[in-house]
Amino acid sequence: MDKIFKPTWNSLKTHQTPQWFLDAKFGIYTHWGIYSVPAWGSNGTWYPYYMYREGSKIFNHHVKSWGHPSKFGYKDFIPLFTAKNFDPDEWAEIFKNSGAQFAGPVAEHHDGFTMWDSKINKWNAAKMGPKRDVVGELEKAIRSQGMMFMVALHHAENWWFYPHWIKEYDTSDPNYAGLYGPAHDLKKTELTKEQEFSKGQEKPSKEFLEQWKGKIQEVVDNYRPDLVWFDFGLGKIHDRYRREAIAHIYNREKDFNKNIAITYKELPKGLFNLPPGVGVLDLEVGKMNYLTPHNWLTDTSVDAGPNGTWSYVKNVGYKSVERLVHNLIDRVSKNGHLLLNVGPRSDGTIPNQAKKCLAGIGKWLDINGEAIFGTTSWQIFGEGPTEPDKSGGHFNENNEVRFTAHDIRYTVKDNNLYAIALGQPGDQITFSELRSLYESEIIRIRMLGNNQNLNWIIDDDGLTIDLPKKIPCEHAVSFKITMK
Repeated sequence: MDKIFKPTWNSLKTHQTPQWFLDAKFGIYTHWGIYSVPAWGSNGTWYPYYMYREGSKIFNHHVKSWGHPSKFGYKDFIPLFTAKNFDPDEWAEIFKNSGAQFAGPVAEHHDGFTMWDSKINKWNAAKMGPKRDVVGELEKAIRSQGMMFMVALHHAENWWFYPHWIKEYDTSDPNYAGLYGPAHDLKKTELTKEQEFSKGQEKPSKEFLEQWKGKIQEVVDNYRPDLVWFDFGLGKIHDRYRREAIAHIYNREKDFNKNIAITYKELPKGLFNLPPGVGVLDLEVGKMNYLTPHNWLTDTSVDAGPNGTWSYVKNVGYKSVERLVHNLIDRVSKNGHLLLNVGPRSDGTIPNQAKKCLAGIGKWLDINGEAIFGTTSWQIFGEGPTEPDKSGGHFNENNEVRFTAHDIRYTVKDNNLYAIALGQPGDQITFSELRSLYESEIIRIRMLGNNQNLNWIIDDDGLTIDLPKKIPCEHAVSFKITMK
């Protein structure tokens, strides 16, 4: 392996975000694992954390439904995770039909259970539970559909996830350290979730850090992902190990003959998991509320749980197709990308309502994808009467506004300016921010999904377009303004 990138931040910051990612705009990933078996709680992926925290709702539910965690621990869910109906080709087809350009699984969550055939961690899906190489099977299926392949890695937080100091729990048993992480902080008393991740916690051991890096190298070398997504815990990893892991990823580009993207997150008070520019900034359940000079990614979930339930949870609701389509358009207009999560059931089936959401996005993109894929942001992201929430950043979806047909978002590609109305306009629509265009520079204006040349004028009010009688799609309408 030729080492083009050195494990230094100034070397790693010279890496360029791949063009495929800049063009792709929309991807799908899945939270699917042992936590999908209990399928309960406001955030299903955190079930293994709270089932050991006495007094929590999940703890009480676990005792009632499965028994006290001293008798039935998280490891005891593994034999129940059979994934008997898991069909990676069906998943990949569903993702492809949604319009997604890249897709992939959470390869390991905080829980310590690896979803690939690992030589580093015996607690993996190929040897236990479904006894299938989930990452490997999805990699083949997703690539066969012509999509880029991604993996998401949350395993840095495994160090803080389980209470190793409570002797009655299996989390303190060294026989299960491969799943729960090596025992540490053994004199600690019970802490809140916020305290667990606060300053002053015992730092990860060299053994843990070596395994953390080894898992990254193993999944990258074996499955050659085009995108490696990292969760918040990345910022708690020793600086040298982060540099070495990312250098390994980037240095595999030449061997794999591909360009690889990575993501990182921003913490409060201007702190970042990686130095800005090393990868793509990711915002969890959030977005930028303004046009940025840099590309960024939102990860959010198709479900409508507060900040997402992420994994499948019984009786969870789902977002409307309109909301999901508007989320995508709004983000792309501001130099953003959308990574949408789907939580399959423990048996491997994707809930019907989630399928309907994805199919609805795909139906809209079949007509309007030209205004999304391969575009760049314009000089302004849009216009309209609806004021966005001012908070921005992570976890701000609960403050999302509902857009109207008078809210417009802009993208550009080649000599085309795309104006997308976030709703169904009437007989005419006026874009006030386009009053500065010269009539002589416009060749024609059409609505995507309709080949008819539309009538238009430019005056002091802006660019006004007469709409055709038939609107070809729901949720949002795209106008293609072709310039000389």
